[in-house]
Amino acid sequence: MAQVELRVLQGERFVVYYNRMENAQIQQAFFRQLSSDSEILRLFDLMPEVSFFIKDKDGRFMALSLNKFEHCGVVREEDAIGKTDHDFFAAHRADAYRADDMTVMKSGEPIINRMEGAPETIGSPRLVATSKIPLRDKNGEVIGIAGISRPVDQLGTDSDPSGRFTKVIEHLHRHFSESVTSSELAKMAGLSVSQFERRFRDTFGTSPRQYLLRIRIDAAARRLAETDETVSEIAIECGFHDHAHLSRSFRKAMQTTPTRYRAVHRLKEPA
Repeated sequence: MAQVELRVLQGERFVVYYNRMENAQIQQAFFRQLSSDSEILRLFDLMPEVSFFIKDKDGRFMALSLNKFEHCGVVREEDAIGKTDHDFFAAHRADAYRADDMTVMKSGEPIINRMEGAPETIGSPRLVATSKIPLRDKNGEVIGIAGISRPVDQLGTDSDPSGRFTKVIEHLHRHFSESVTSSELAKMAGLSVSQFERRFRDTFGTSPRQYLLRIRIDAAARRLAETDETVSEIAIECGFHDHAHLSRSFRKAMQTTPTRYRAVHRLKEPA
């Protein structure tokens, strides 16, 4: 009796497996019929709060949604095709985008809800959450990335909108160089520390500490490119403990050291 039941179970599993394989083949056959310049991507133009983009391995834009190429300052998608973030954004911002792209392509793992400054409002407290996934060719090799970004005020839920954190976000951007505790931030949001940290992560996809660190690194990158201050001076002004603390954090986020970053961007400056 047990052998009969086992055979029935194995038979059911085979049917399920067969049906899944058949459905997968139907799906693949359908997508093969689509033209290479499918209008599917134009759906993103109907979502004005979302920016969609595809880049190749060299960081060149291959496709953009209406919202994205408007942020790039062009009026047509074709005006951005073949160009990179460095053609449209400040060097420190473009470098941060590129560093994230390289992380995704090298690891083959996606980045989900990475917090970044809104591209059209450098220096403001408005942020976007960006997600990126690797794109592979038919041989499984990574050939680029696809991503979307959306304002953080689109990420909240009805029960816990991100608007609860408005004062917190503004405070972090205005006082990023100062010491701040979770209890102080939680009080601004009207939450207990545990509630604040949990809901902050749920809303922004990162911890309050990592969020603040990203702001500090962004500020340090600007100073490295635009001032003659020493790395040690910049470290203290941007809220890091010392030169070493800034160097470790900067290298991890930007894939280069503060000194090398400054050298590259000083070389780009006009004589």
